[in-house]
Amino acid sequence: MDIDDILSEFDTQTAPSNSKDYDELLKWWVNERAAPEILQYQDALVERIMTRVRRQVCPPPPSLIGIEHVEDQTGNLDPRANFHLIIIQTELERAKFLMRTYLRTRISKIDKHALHILSTPSLRQSLSPAEQTYLKTHQALLNELYLTSFLKSFPENLRRLDDATGGIKMVEEPDLESAVFLRVVRDVDVGIPWEAGEVMSMRRGDVYVIRYEAVRDAVKSGDVELI
Repeated sequence: MDIDDILSEFDTQTAPSNSKDYDELLKWWVNERAAPEILQYQDALVERIMTRVRRQVCPPPPSLIGIEHVEDQTGNLDPRANFHLIIIQTELERAKFLMRTYLRTRISKIDKHALHILSTPSLRQSLSPAEQTYLKTHQALLNELYLTSFLKSFPENLRRLDDATGGIKMVEEPDLESAVFLRVVRDVDVGIPWEAGEVMSMRRGDVYVIRYEAVRDAVKSGDVELI
């Protein structure tokens, strides 16, 4: 059996649902990196992929294989099995990389817009339980650090980190007016906020550059995907 035969056999073992999950994670990773605000955490998708990464899946899919399976096969002297193992390890690292970058992108947004997220119930609900715990703990530590470092020397009315006195807001918010590139997945009509009452019809397969606020709901519903 040559390399082409091994690759062909390995491809036939791939479960369609596994490939779909990987593609979905890739899509939401790109969406998260391109969107100015934090999006809904894909809890069910992340849990399915992490479960497959942590344990052996039978039959083992190439892109979402278990670490336990790799460890069990290590040291196998069968060249065909070892070649399978190389493919498995490569695909496992790819899945782990994608998961890490997806979560790190979300953490960076939480750090940047912590006070805004805390004051916006809809954004708080978009976080996972672990992210909500991180947000509250991290912000509490920052508050304590700022207070002990320099805020304690300020007048009491100037110690708030979310102060909006004089029309100047200290809370950093995502720029929803920033431009994004997108591809239309399903036909959708979107309202143009800067043109009262105007609606733009987007057709499947079209590519646009447009203000994020105009397609905010379409991104969250999956009608369009950012690129």
